[in-house]
Amino acid sequence: MSEPTILSFDCYGTLIDWESGVLSALAPVLARHRRSAPDQDLLEAFASLETDAEQPPYRPYESVLREVVDGLGRRFGFRPDETDRGALAASIGDWPVFSDTRAALAALKTRHRLAIISNIDDALFARTAPRLGVVFDWVVTAQQAGSYKPALENFRAALARFGAPKEKVLHVAQSLFHDIAPAKSLGIPSVWVDRRRGRSGPGATPPSPARPDIVVPDLKSLVSLLGVS
Repeated sequence: MSEPTILSFDCYGTLIDWESGVLSALAPVLARHRRSAPDQDLLEAFASLETDAEQPPYRPYESVLREVVDGLGRRFGFRPDETDRGALAASIGDWPVFSDTRAALAALKTRHRLAIISNIDDALFARTAPRLGVVFDWVVTAQQAGSYKPALENFRAALARFGAPKEKVLHVAQSLFHDIAPAKSLGIPSVWVDRRRGRSGPGATPPSPARPDIVVPDLKSLVSLLGVS
C-alpha cells in the first residue's frame, strides 16, 4: 500500500462513540414505557432496524431514526409518542467523542488531507463537527450522495470530490459492514478501528465477513502506524 495523501473517516462509531450515544437516547425511551433491554440486545435491534430503514429510496437520516424508534416500539411492545420518535436525532449533538479522536485528527492533519464519509444529514453532522477539533477538507454525507453506506455510490461520490486516485486514499472506519466491505470492493485501502475489542457481539452494526487491510484498536495506534508525531 502506497503512502496515502487523503484519510477518509467514518464519523459515528469511529470518531464519535455512537453506541454510548444510542444507548443514552434509547434507554430513557424504553423506561418511560416501563420497558428495558440489555445493552447488547438494544444495540443489535438498533442495527437491524436502522439497516432496514436505510434501504432505497433515500429518506433523511432523521426520518430513518424515527423509523428505528417505531420499530423498537413494535419489538418491545410500546407505542412511541412524538418525543420518543425524535429522541435519537435530538441527541446526536451530545454523543461523546472518543477520547483519542481530537488529538489523533490534529496530528494526522499535519501530513494528510482529511475527509468524512458518513451516513448522516448535513444539518445533523453540523451539530457534531465543532466537537471534532479540526476542519475537514471534505464532508460527504448520505444526504449528498442520496444513499446510505454500504452503497458504493457514497464512496464513488467521495472519490470524485477528492480528485485523487483511490490508491492515495486510506479509509478508516469501525464498521466492517458499512465501510470496510464497500471500500474493499472498490479497491480503496482500508483500516478497521476495532472499537469493540474485548466485547462480545457486533454491537450497533450488522456483522460482516469483510477483511480490512489493517486493523488497529484505536486512533492513537493509527497515528503511530502512519509515523505521525
